[in-house]
Amino acid sequence: MVRAAVLPAVGSPLEITEIDLPEPGPGQVRVRLAAAGVCHSDLSLTNGTMRVPVPAVLGHEGAGTVVSVGEGVTHVAPGDGVVLNWAPACGKCHACTLGEVWLCADALTGAGAVYARRADDGSDLHPGLNVAAFAEETVVAENCVLPVPDGVPLTDAALLGCAVLTGYGAVHHSARVREGETVAVYGVGGVGLATIQAARIAGASKIIAVDVSPAKEELARTAGATDYVVASETTAREIRALTGKQGVDVAVECVGRAVTIRSAWESTRRGGRTTVVGIGGKDQQVTFNALELFHFGRTLSGCVYGNSDPAKDLPVLAGHVRAGRLDLSALVTEHIGLDGIPAAFDNMVAGKGGRALVVF
Repeated sequence: MVRAAVLPAVGSPLEITEIDLPEPGPGQVRVRLAAAGVCHSDLSLTNGTMRVPVPAVLGHEGAGTVVSVGEGVTHVAPGDGVVLNWAPACGKCHACTLGEVWLCADALTGAGAVYARRADDGSDLHPGLNVAAFAEETVVAENCVLPVPDGVPLTDAALLGCAVLTGYGAVHHSARVREGETVAVYGVGGVGLATIQAARIAGASKIIAVDVSPAKEELARTAGATDYVVASETTAREIRALTGKQGVDVAVECVGRAVTIRSAWESTRRGGRTTVVGIGGKDQQVTFNALELFHFGRTLSGCVYGNSDPAKDLPVLAGHVRAGRLDLSALVTEHIGLDGIPAAFDNMVAGKGGRALVVF
């Protein structure tokens, strides 16, 4: 038996309880977690913004050590450090054949399976977003684990599984920030901090961080922000003032709210790019008029999982870590245990801190 954070139903509080994990079957891997990041997507699962079968063990950003493997698993072995990949590509669907593995139609198929049971009543449990990282140990499909690259501490490696892949990919794959361009990043949470670091790595000449909390300015500047704007109704105007009245070349929205998406769009120069990373609910309606779409000539794009291919991008990210360009520990503002996850969710709703990291 292992301890885990279980979501009994949408809208219900998490329950920290013991679960029974089976031994890995063919094509499966059992992992002892070293750390797991508390991501806004986990919060979105609790409130129904995103939906997966429940009851479920949440958590999708994690890293740990392989305990055992099932029949046929050859790319990892017991004792190996691994990063969990919550959205494994099938390699066969239309998106995968186009090379757009981040849009794989079957990436979340595993979330519908029963992978464990509660120890107290024997009821079925699903692995929320495939990997169920909010647990001392988990059992996942072999394509949900990738070897931890050399030179990356195991605890820090957890952040590679979502926040860093998303933030780095938003800059380098979706927005394609070029050296010397100006960038605005809306939202200074874990993904926002990774986005700021990625913009710095890309050689952005000005990086403007935007958040509702004045207290996050130091975090943002440590990550590489050159300017900081406290979010308000005049945010877009302030950003234009900081960029010679033109607006930024690229705005990356990491919040998922209609008001911030609209502000990011308005802060982007004519012909610039606005990339939406934040996951918003269906009730968050963003409107544009036909004339402004023509006049500004901006590009507005969504960004799923940083438009990343984890197998290709993890070695690149590891290179930045080893060279000192990417500081994974700087994303973390709190180390907690499983019992601290509900409070981390509350802090997220209140706009406090960066990434909370569950350390086992």
